[in-house]
Amino acid sequence: MRNVQQAPPLASTSLFTAGKQMRFLETLKRLRFSGQLVFTSSKEEQWVFYLYLGHIVYATGGIHPVRRWQRNLEAHCPHLLAYRSTLQRDLASLKTTSSTLCWEYQLLSAWVAQQKITSEQAASMIRSAIAEVLCDLVQAMRVIYQINQDNSLSTPLVLVDVQEAIAAVQEYSRIWRNPTIADYSPNAAPVIKRPEELRQRTSEAVYQRLTQLLNGQRTLRELAVQMKQDIVQVTRSLQPYIQLELMELISIPDFPSPVDTPVPETPLLPAEPTGSLIACVDDSPLVRQTMEALLVAAGYQFLGVDDAMRAFAILLARKPDLIFLDLVMPNANGYEICAQLRKLSTFRDTPIVILTGNGGIVDRVRAKLVGASDFLSKPIDAGIVLGVLRKHLKQGAQRMKSEG
Repeated sequence: MRNVQQAPPLASTSLFTAGKQMRFLETLKRLRFSGQLVFTSSKEEQWVFYLYLGHIVYATGGIHPVRRWQRNLEAHCPHLLAYRSTLQRDLASLKTTSSTLCWEYQLLSAWVAQQKITSEQAASMIRSAIAEVLCDLVQAMRVIYQINQDNSLSTPLVLVDVQEAIAAVQEYSRIWRNPTIADYSPNAAPVIKRPEELRQRTSEAVYQRLTQLLNGQRTLRELAVQMKQDIVQVTRSLQPYIQLELMELISIPDFPSPVDTPVPETPLLPAEPTGSLIACVDDSPLVRQTMEALLVAAGYQFLGVDDAMRAFAILLARKPDLIFLDLVMPNANGYEICAQLRKLSTFRDTPIVILTGNGGIVDRVRAKLVGASDFLSKPIDAGIVLGVLRKHLKQGAQRMKSEG
């Protein structure tokens, strides 16, 4: 019998194209996943989503997380800007805090607890941050992702529904994909390139206003906030000058981070997942697709089988390290398949986990009688599935070690 591999860490990578990022967030919602989802672009930009039971708790990252924080603070909690010394003291206290959450969220939590801001103000800042991160993520055409399970966040400030968050930025994303402005990054800063020619083409009042605003220190997003206009409107108003090369868009750095925080490790892109091979025998396409999304994201190899009658031949050929087996399928049920698999020496010790929508005690007892290793109820929960995987693969590795 071949060695049972150790369960890999809950971090893996895959290649995405535009749009799939959103569908993966929806899959994690369906799985009630808790933890961090890190997207990394080909330019090594990173965006981090913090999730609790499939809902978004916060999002950060990109090239300007501190500028984003500053904009949101000015927009939703302007009274705090008058207390710079208090801000610095609160930030300093976070440096000793051991948490997997980013400093921005920790600070919001502290301010709500201290009644410096209301829960509604915190929720507004969180929703604004999530919307901006989603907008930037949509523009990233090729990204890899990494998930890290984490159940430490038990009292989130607000739970943002994934579909609700995506719907909030759909119109913005549709407009920004327009070829006329698609090449312009909202994180770029406009600066006057040919001042004399610009002066000749505008009135003196407009020219003076433009020279005041377009100093290369404010991004398009920051200009929109300052001018109290929509960012698309601001970008389109500057577009003729950019096309005439009277202005140009330049990259500018983020403000210095007020807190030293560890940066998520950039995941490497393997040719294919290298963890244990996990099979799922289930006639439901949704169940197989959901399990595949979770398991591949967690670093496992996946084998989906949709036909109970073909399951034996496929499983014998591939010899998975663990098998998820649906209880109710056409032509055969999970009890029968499990009992037959246990008669084969190849699967004598392979963990077999029964999946069912009925979690009654009778079904659980019967599953044990036919040799099932465990029993999981649907709908699938990411934390439970990954916990079962770790438990049984670890037990298998320990058993192989003691026998060898």
